[in-house]
Amino acid sequence: MQIRHFRVVTPIWDHLHGRSPSAPSGDVDVIWHDPLCADAVEDRKREAALRAAEPEIAWSVKNQARMHGRNNDQPYSSATDAMRYWPETATAVAVRRVGKDNCEVAAPLGLGDLMNLVLRPTSRFASEKRYIYEERVRSKGWLNSWPLLREETN
Repeated sequence: MQIRHFRVVTPIWDHLHGRSPSAPSGDVDVIWHDPLCADAVEDRKREAALRAAEPEIAWSVKNQARMHGRNNDQPYSSATDAMRYWPETATAVAVRRVGKDNCEVAAPLGLGDLMNLVLRPTSRFASEKRYIYEERVRSKGWLNSWPLLREETN
């Protein structure tokens, strides 16, 4: 069985702003990790299946077993390990369904920034890749959409 994690940041920010969850905008990210099946074609197949089930959502499926190459990192050992290398601490959170009524949270950088509405770069994106972090914050409009978010740089 392949393990899938869904990133869940925006519904939490909506809740912390006293709003109902907004409809997904942009991609809904699905990550998984299988080094024996790291061809991007498999991701496209999984996206197609998700689109068939929920066509109004822009699915983005990525096997984290190959993403280290794109990011010039050492190979990731798992989907959770891959999240350690993401640009923002608050967005490095994912959830997967376990059984019928339970879920499991993966948060390798912790939940503090997410729950405290802090937007900050991870260590690599605070220095050599700062421009990527800044462009993501700008292009995604997070600070406008969730005005209680505060940006911290340390």
